[in-house]
Amino acid sequence: MILAAYAAAQFGLVGQASRVYLALNLVGSAILAVLAWYADQLGFLLLEGVWALISAWSLVQRLRGRQPATPHQ
Repeated sequence: MILAAYAAAQFGLVGQASRVYLALNLVGSAILAVLAWYADQLGFLLLEGVWALISAWSLVQRLRGRQPATPHQ
């Protein structure tokens, strides 16, 4: 799911601030975090857990009608 979101953004199909992009990142990283937990991979758990938290926060902000910060170019 994370890779699908990334590919869609790279091909211009979705924006990085879109709900679809953020939701795919959230679900994908949450699944990977759970798998890392069961595999006792603490580094991977930390990475995916933080990724999920950031995606969740951004999605909530988007659903509230707030625009995320503009990425640097």
